Amino acid sequence: MTTPDDDDAFRWDGDDDPTLSVTPDAVAESSAVTAPDPEPVPASEEPADAEPAGVGNVALVAYGVLGGVYALWTAGWVIGALRLRDYIEGQSGTVADFMFQGSMWLGIFAPAIWFIVSLVGGRGKAAWQRFVWLGLGVLVLVPWPFVMVGVVGQ
Repeated sequence: MTTPDDDDAFRWDGDDDPTLSVTPDAVAESSAVTAPDPEPVPASEEPADAEPAGVGNVALVAYGVLGGVYALWTAGWVIGALRLRDYIEGQSGTVADFMFQGSMWLGIFAPAIWFIVSLVGGRGKAAWQRFVWLGLGVLVLVPWPFVMVGVVGQ
């Protein structure tokens, strides 16, 4: 069902309305009649459901770069831990024990866990605090088995 207001868009009626004029006189009149500026609302009286400011473009790019570093760290842990496991099994002739398997998988998933917890846990914090935690994770979670054994193994 259409209302008369919807049908107005399809007709030329009302084009002689002076408020629709774009002449310099009409622009001067419309700028002279402006509403007064509303008083600023103190921070304590702001509505609770107000959305926080969004993340800037630079921060998004930095999150993407750090996410890529964490993905490389995960790949390094996979390669290094599997090479180390093969090295341990080759030297001792036994299957790597349960504790080694658990720590290997924890090491593999640690970069992804750190990245997610830093972003989700720092949601209400300032952006620089999230970057501090992400930078600390890049330093702490270096894939040492990959660094020490390498891709080809020694």
